Parts: sequence; structure tokens; C-alpha cells
Amino acid sequence: MQAGLDLSLVRARAEEVSGLLKLLSHPNRLLVTCELADGELSVSDIEARTGVAQPNLSRDLARLRAEGIVSTRRQSKQIFYSLTDPRILAVMRALCYAFAPAPDAANDTQEEYAQ
Repeated sequence: MQAGLDLSLVRARAEEVSGLLKLLSHPNRLLVTCELADGELSVSDIEARTGVAQPNLSRDLARLRAEGIVSTRRQSKQIFYSLTDPRILAVMRALCYAFAPAPDAANDTQEEYAQ
């Protein structure tokens, strides 16, 4: 744990955070949120980047939207999705980059976790 971290606050929100992690533990939803960590994307862009079939993608995006993880913006006939909460954005960036770092950062990350 970090120095100065108030563990009582973590305890108070443990149920909420656990629910969020459970929601994100599905492989498709994890892929989608990792892609959205880099910014807003259209449904077709999300489908192309993740390889998740459209019916499954629609279901997962609806679930993420219902839980307040993503929000939408319509432009003409396209719908764009983005992560709603900066805390979720920070978590997803940390998680995705820890397990799939950019090629130039891969060695730094492996050395950092080995210590």
C-alpha cells in the first residue's frame, strides 16, 4: 500500500470497487474498456479494434452504459463511446499498460515489476 493511503476509505468503497472489477472481468468488456482508455471511439471502430462480434459488442456496451462506465455521443448515424469517470480511465490505463505495454516501454515495465 502507498504511504498515506487511508485504508478506511478503501474499506468503505470495497463493495463498489469489487463490483466494478467484476463487471470489467469479462474478456470482451475488458477489451472494450482498454480501447476506450485511449479515447472516444465509434461502435465500428471498437468492433474493428477488438474483434468482438457486433451482437456481443452491443450487449457489452449496453451493460457498460447501464452501469455508468461509458457514455455515448451521437453524430449523424454513428454512436461514439467514451469512458465516463477519470478514475476508471486511470484504472484501465494502468491495467492495460501493465499487461500490454507499448513496445518501447515493455522492457521498462518488466524491470519495474521485477523489483
